[in-house]
Amino acid sequence: MTPEAAGRRPLVDLTDEEARRALVLKWGTVPADVIPAWVAEMDYALDPVVHEALLRAVRDGVTGYPVFGYTDGLAEAYAGFARRRYGSSVEPGWVLPVVDVTAGVRVALDVLSDDAPVVFLVPGYSPQLDVALLTGRKRVDVVVDPDAVRAEVDLDQLEALLAEGARTLLLTQPHNPWGRVFTRGELEAIRDVVVRHRARVVSDEIHAPLVLPGASHTSYLDLEGTHDHAVAVVAASKAFNTAGLRCAQLLVPSAADRAKLVAQPMARNDSWSPLGVVAAVAAYTEGDPWLASLLDRLDGLRTQLGGLLAGHLPEVRMRPLEATYLAWLDARAYGHPDPAAVALERGRVKLGPGHDYAPGLAGHVRLNLATSPERLSEIVRRLASAWAQPPSSGSSA
Repeated sequence: MTPEAAGRRPLVDLTDEEARRALVLKWGTVPADVIPAWVAEMDYALDPVVHEALLRAVRDGVTGYPVFGYTDGLAEAYAGFARRRYGSSVEPGWVLPVVDVTAGVRVALDVLSDDAPVVFLVPGYSPQLDVALLTGRKRVDVVVDPDAVRAEVDLDQLEALLAEGARTLLLTQPHNPWGRVFTRGELEAIRDVVVRHRARVVSDEIHAPLVLPGASHTSYLDLEGTHDHAVAVVAASKAFNTAGLRCAQLLVPSAADRAKLVAQPMARNDSWSPLGVVAAVAAYTEGDPWLASLLDRLDGLRTQLGGLLAGHLPEVRMRPLEATYLAWLDARAYGHPDPAAVALERGRVKLGPGHDYAPGLAGHVRLNLATSPERLSEIVRRLASAWAQPPSSGSSA
């Protein structure tokens, strides 16, 4: 069944009280007068099919160890999902469970990458700023000019870093926090640079289910000539709000690479959750109707956010949001080096500070718009009130 033919399952907004109970990090760690719009969780109730699958599993006592290594139901579920959503040809045998996407990136670097620097795209997902160092490797950055009209991978920077000895590109696509969906042509150009230098790619594709109307996802592994040097890391967790259930998947098309990973000691990758497997299988096999409703909502919210910014914060620049529910905002025109701190102090809105994604970068924030239209309007109203006030003398805010 295609996503279009599957119809819709309604999206249910959580009340503030429900969100504080359900989203213990996002909502549970802020004062009651603060609207949280920072960490990547959505203010929506679980898809009922995922919820019911988890309830059945708990009633059945599925709280022990998972199946270690290849898990046929999970592998087949993801392969079917990738075929329906992206037209990807994923063999179930490629699919290996891991704890989460960042853990999958780390194990791929540990086991498959040369002992050499890792190229990272900056601004980038903040937990992955440190993942190269955790594997004993240096991180070197391809930095996107904050004034560029369109966020793109600078191929000259990439070429230079690989020529200087870097041997792995950690590619986030769709990109967080840029909100970009790289085109097939862009990915092919990246591949050509990587192949020239006999380097490797670890492609973080966790946001692929969240590509919005007007764009389409191409997995790096769908490109010709990538299977011998690349893996992808995917999960249902961002699209279905199940991050706490701890189950992502490594897609490893090379038999030699799979053999290396399977031969690793259990302690390197042994702690994904059987409930995470249950949730992922339900999402991948039965979640299309709910996901269709989610994408409709997010498409409307990005339009709403653009209009709200134009009306209340016309000097803020929002990069075109092609995927994710995370808007990357340039608020430098309002003069606050740390606009997230100002938003929290004066506006009682918690945002992601730009310097968390690009160390040293001032004047930027990441805003999570996956909430109700009413909350989104209130968020922007509060930001406008907070940022319109001049910076405090002698304060970083």
